Amino acid sequence: MTNQIDAATIEAFRRDGCAPLYGVFADWVDTLRKGIDHNFENPSSHGKMYQGEEGGGWFLSDYCNWADIPEYKDFVTKSDAARIGADLMGAKSAQLFHEHVLVKQAKAGVATPWHQDAPYYCVDAPMSVSIWIPLDEVPRERTLEFVSGSHQWGKNYRPQRFNGQALNEDDGLEEIPDINGARDDFDILGWALKPGDAVAFDYRTVHGAPANNSASSQRRAFSLRMVGEGATFARREGVVTSPPFEHVTLAHGAPLSGDDFPVLYTA
Repeated sequence: MTNQIDAATIEAFRRDGCAPLYGVFADWVDTLRKGIDHNFENPSSHGKMYQGEEGGGWFLSDYCNWADIPEYKDFVTKSDAARIGADLMGAKSAQLFHEHVLVKQAKAGVATPWHQDAPYYCVDAPMSVSIWIPLDEVPRERTLEFVSGSHQWGKNYRPQRFNGQALNEDDGLEEIPDINGARDDFDILGWALKPGDAVAFDYRTVHGAPANNSASSQRRAFSLRMVGEGATFARREGVVTSPPFEHVTLAHGAPLSGDDFPVLYTA
């Protein structure tokens, strides 16, 4: 328990739906880099590779590999991330939902569209946290950005694929506002980050990231997605969820449980 999260960070997370965590995973950078580099060369069946219209590098999105990549498993089960997540959520426990890896190579030219995570997911959770850990230096102009307070809007917006297409065309959900077209109308937060820093955010918080148009710098990031107590499995009929968790047999509304969703920390 070497990485204590102070009260101001917890307050910011709950008020804004996001908060930076500086230096808390510095000891895990090399481990996670090794795992991500292997993952990039060996994407899973869930992995998606995108490339911008002008070519250049690739953007990889992949998830649910923590049990198969030793470096991921070590981080998930042995780092302070679960305790930190529980502290931020105000939860008595932290349970794994999944991990998500995002790699934007130099000149990838593919932006991460503004979105919320919650509408993609097959989970209903009164407490949630994603911990996004960059493994390369991320300047402010290429960092993950958040709309402050959007976790309290009481809305679920239509999920999009990372190429900008709707995940489910007729899901009945509202289109997300044009945030890039009216940035001054929103309180947008983002921080320059170094390897080993992180940003924590609620599943409901609207966020996105610009394309990596750097000629030489890649941006590797590992995200750990967790929930507090009270989370239940959600079957969203007629729509695709991400991750799909096709093999999970839990009924709608059943407590989240099973080998895919281990409890990582209990206070």
